[in-house]
Amino acid sequence: MDLNAAEFREIVESLRRTLVVLRDVDVRYALAGSVASWARGGPETVNDLDLIVAPDDAERAFEALKASGMEGEVPPEGWLYKLRDGGVEIDLIFKVTGVEDVHEILERSEVMRVASLDCPVARVEDHLTPKLLAFNEHYLDYTGALRVARALREQVDWEQLRERACHSPYARGFFGLLEALDVIPGEDGARPGPTAPAAGSGDSRGPQIRVVS
Repeated sequence: MDLNAAEFREIVESLRRTLVVLRDVDVRYALAGSVASWARGGPETVNDLDLIVAPDDAERAFEALKASGMEGEVPPEGWLYKLRDGGVEIDLIFKVTGVEDVHEILERSEVMRVASLDCPVARVEDHLTPKLLAFNEHYLDYTGALRVARALREQVDWEQLRERACHSPYARGFFGLLEALDVIPGEDGARPGPTAPAAGSGDSRGPQIRVVS
């Protein structure tokens, strides 16, 4: 990503202001979402800012950020607060689908250098879990999750991610796609290879098509 891009500079400045406020009120946090993925070497992004905080700290963090001059909104979903800092939208997330205790995400986060800032960054499986569990028959766009999985495959605890998400048939479909693309091994540790011709076919070229005019 071009660190001089106006959109990204705005996100970085919002991140800087947000972190100062959260540290002043002693709220633990972890950078999440697409910016966290980018910080770990994932796909480029100019998406808005996601931060995870503990449920018992969320309201205090929200009020402190509003007091600093940001606009705030309490949406009906019941798992986040929304803030706006100029042109940047900030999601303050305190419940994460597929993760029973948000404190675990905060404990697992790793301090990384993010655009000259030292910041706790959520692990990739904590980013992917709610993405995979959001898939359903009406929403099945694997594009974003696939880009993250391919770019950051070495940083993911795949066993833990499977345990969290495989009760969803749509998540199982995603894992099947990753296996077929040779991004990850199967559950038995094997990687898929080329499909062998049917026994007795005598032809390894695969199915043939004859056009009759």
